[in-house]
Amino acid sequence: MPAEPPLPDPADALAPLAAHETLLLAVSGGPDSIALMLLAARWPLAAQKRIEIATVDHGLRAEAAREAAQVGDWARARGFVHHILRWQGKKPTTRIQERAREARYRLLCACAREIGASAIVTAHHADDQAETVLFRLTRGSGTAGLAAMATESRIEGLPLLRPLLRFRKAELENVCAVAGQDFVSDPSNENPAYARVRLRRLAATLAAEGLDSKALLRLSARAARAEEALAWSAERAALELPAERETKRFHVAAAALRALPRELLLRLLAAEIARIGGGEPRLERLERAGEGLAAALAAERRFKTTLGGAIVTLEGDAVAIAPEPPRRRAEIT
Repeated sequence: MPAEPPLPDPADALAPLAAHETLLLAVSGGPDSIALMLLAARWPLAAQKRIEIATVDHGLRAEAAREAAQVGDWARARGFVHHILRWQGKKPTTRIQERAREARYRLLCACAREIGASAIVTAHHADDQAETVLFRLTRGSGTAGLAAMATESRIEGLPLLRPLLRFRKAELENVCAVAGQDFVSDPSNENPAYARVRLRRLAATLAAEGLDSKALLRLSARAARAEEALAWSAERAALELPAERETKRFHVAAAALRALPRELLLRLLAAEIARIGGGEPRLERLERAGEGLAAALAAERRFKTTLGGAIVTLEGDAVAIAPEPPRRRAEIT
């Protein structure tokens, strides 16, 4: 019989939260988020902080309202204020998980602002991380995608903290077991209509070929290191580029871009398009535009494309980026 995994030490596990005075913990009721709540209750710094719990009722299952209320009972029993956040309105019939996720974070951000929380905390763990890497691998993601989730990121200007990424799901389930704490089981986690569930069912087959969770986590860590280096290099290249930058204009000599490695050219394009056009183009579209611009730079010929609300032009010996005209945007919409 395999030994039970060790219990995480709350002081160590929740150390990334120490800098924040008011925290909103996202607790769905599953074993991972319930473990987060239990660890927070035993956190040595808990008495010095204001910690509140939020559960999102997506309204996608008949049991959801009852489960959210149950989480509220468990949270209050541990001394926490609890909020139920309801996703109102007509629900989508396609891309349900993606749109539910968007709604969930929108509601969590609104709740965090309402209570004055300086950060949102989720219970994503190492198995989630490995699953995310595999999912993005099947989609052909770049280094940023394969780096997967960071311990700290930002959403709508708020810090989003994931302190449990070092811990396996079994360790968090053991936290619940030792505490004698029940949790909610979401049947959608077993629904093969969702890509993540189908990938989960391939885990044993992939592991037999060497692509197990440990390998996926190694890939994530290596991609994160590469992404950090590329982001640093792109920022440095942008600072050193002899370009003219105005609020809604970018202008640079073609020769300066011609010398850039292709990846840095793409990142420069993405940053300036986001700054000027206000959009963040999908990687595939950005790559097509970047390839077209790079080919035109090499051949010293004219080039023009629209992307992310901006127009990129190469004419003569200069590249310019400017806002896309409003009328054209309306036509595309």
